[in-house]
Amino acid sequence: MKQKLMAMLESRQDEMIQIRRHLHANPELSFKEEKTAQYIADFYKGKDVEVQTNVGNGYGIIVTIKGDKSGKVIGLRADFDALPIHEETDVPFKSKSDGVMHACGHDGHTAYMLVLADCLIQIKSSIAGTIKIIHQHAEETPPGGAKSIVESGVLDDLDLVLGTHLFPMFPTGTIGYRSGYAMAGRSYFKLVIQGVGGHGSSPQNSNDPIVAGAHFVTAVQTVVSRRLNPFEMGVVSIGSFDGKGSFNIIKDSIEIEGDVRYMNDKTEQVIEKEVRRIVSGIELEFGVTCVLSYVSDYPPLYNDPEVTAEVVSILENANDPTITEVTEVPVFSGSEDFSYYLEKTPGVYFNIGCKPKGVETAYFNHHPKFDIDEDALLVSAKSVAHLVCNYAGIKENSDALVANE
Repeated sequence: MKQKLMAMLESRQDEMIQIRRHLHANPELSFKEEKTAQYIADFYKGKDVEVQTNVGNGYGIIVTIKGDKSGKVIGLRADFDALPIHEETDVPFKSKSDGVMHACGHDGHTAYMLVLADCLIQIKSSIAGTIKIIHQHAEETPPGGAKSIVESGVLDDLDLVLGTHLFPMFPTGTIGYRSGYAMAGRSYFKLVIQGVGGHGSSPQNSNDPIVAGAHFVTAVQTVVSRRLNPFEMGVVSIGSFDGKGSFNIIKDSIEIEGDVRYMNDKTEQVIEKEVRRIVSGIELEFGVTCVLSYVSDYPPLYNDPEVTAEVVSILENANDPTITEVTEVPVFSGSEDFSYYLEKTPGVYFNIGCKPKGVETAYFNHHPKFDIDEDALLVSAKSVAHLVCNYAGIKENSDALVANE
């Protein structure tokens, strides 16, 4: 049955590509994925499966495939939101929505997962346990969809959770993993500095918030270099300094927004404490009033070491020609709300290489020219299928019949 499942996936590779291209041409932003969610729900109509819609704080969908035998409950997650990016690729299925693009591969995640789920539904008599397909909304925009889906309780019975992400820095066929802490946590802050506006020729009658803000930008860069252990990873970046005005007018107030990354809760606590301390010092030194909003978005992503070792062993011994290499990769400072699933349930999140053929250097995720080698969709489907076969007891010699055989 395992061999038949792999053959089913291979025979439906073109379908995966067509689904991906449809979704790519019709992207929707986080928390606005109404038509995408409907497309996913429609895919399951008439199939022998339980479908829950509007799960969590948006358009999340949980599809429950119950096997005929008892066993583990396994969660498989694929996200489906797009990004506020104007597409600059030259493909016939280019985004039809100006300023919105699938620039991170979520269209591909959904495409392979739909076909994989359908194949698993057809062989459910061979499945020991239950498989829950997690079609997740709003990965890109905090608070994200994962946390709310976890808090809904629909996944409380999971024994294991698995997730993948297309990654163009690796060639197709390469699977990248990292045991333990694999991706950074993320926090966001916004600082409003209120001064006293006035004429640029008479600064003594004003209190310039731009000067105070410039001091904050410089001072906050010392948090990582002077307050963190050199062996701890931390990043503090200023992404926006809104002080635009007229050349001869001292502004009344400004806004600064920043991004924080870290690999553990202790580091995050140190960074937040120091940012708040610097803000308090600026109020005293410059006589301004500051309002700081500091929000922790996604926690660090932690791959369970035992599960990771099992997954690596399964994939390395899959004897599948589509999987050419399984390699450990460095810690990545990007963030992922899949971390919320892993906080509650042991599991692993790994990368699928999708570097487009014939290019020397691929455009990274979130770039307006981001593209993938669509052969990576089959690699994604088959790699997850190998894991499902192992954990759900789908054996080579099963006597169950494939519905479309």
